Amino acid sequence: MGAILLISQTALDLGFQYALVAMALFLSYRILDVADLTTDGCFVLGAAVSVTLTAAGHPVLAVPAAMAAGACAGFVTAFLQTRMGVPSILAGIITNTGLYTVNFFAMGRGSNASLLRADTIFTQFKGLLGLEGWSGTVLSVLITAAAGILLYLFLGTRLGLSIRATGDNRDMVRASSVNPAYTINVGLCVSNALTALSGAVVGQYQKTVDINMGTGIVVIGLACLIIGETVLGRRTIGKGILAVMVGAVIYRFIYAIVLYTKVVPVECLKLFIALVVALAIAAPTIKAGVGLEKRRLTAGRKGGR
Repeated sequence: MGAILLISQTALDLGFQYALVAMALFLSYRILDVADLTTDGCFVLGAAVSVTLTAAGHPVLAVPAAMAAGACAGFVTAFLQTRMGVPSILAGIITNTGLYTVNFFAMGRGSNASLLRADTIFTQFKGLLGLEGWSGTVLSVLITAAAGILLYLFLGTRLGLSIRATGDNRDMVRASSVNPAYTINVGLCVSNALTALSGAVVGQYQKTVDINMGTGIVVIGLACLIIGETVLGRRTIGKGILAVMVGAVIYRFIYAIVLYTKVVPVECLKLFIALVVALAIAAPTIKAGVGLEKRRLTAGRKGGR
């Protein structure tokens, strides 16, 4: 019973922490309509900056520093896309490739770094509240909820509405005397700052960072996003932000159950997740194709009669 409770608590903690990645993809993929592949490297960048500064004795400062580093990575991707004419997917791949070296140096020229006895925001928060078991969960919820509220308020401002309009129709935004290159820059900077925030929190939570810990983060974020939208929908911005949080928690619980019960072999888990995400994204097209085929069969039967 204790093991199940511990697994459930860990899944809840990581669910809210990884919800920040899903929130970032909600902004870039859903709102801005940009396929940003900087996510993998930016997640590691946030964790590397956070762990390095925490080891130096600045756990609280490490969080905004990681977000600033993530925003810089997002700016590079946006600059390549808007100023250099590089397609969005290639711009993300180029930045992600370059971040491998940046992350290597951020970790002190090593492929990993750890926090053995250093204080983190979680240990400090635990000492502040005096909670033994659930302090990490409370802090994770507070950070994610604060980020979600700030993102919701930001998207309601004039600049936020311009970003939303850019994702819908760039020509209309350009005709309204708003530079879409500027809104894309701001949107990708905010998106990657959220990704780096997730990496910073996860790095301090796990007290370690590895150069390859960001592999597959895009797929995980999309899985959380799609699961949440399937459960709650995405008709409004507020519901969309809430959906990514719910989806991330559900995903981590599914992940924990699969690992605990060993229904799917661990080495096949990534493939299983990729297939689920691919089918979920293609679901509208599959549904439309099935409906069209049914109409064709119905029309053929009527014609035969």
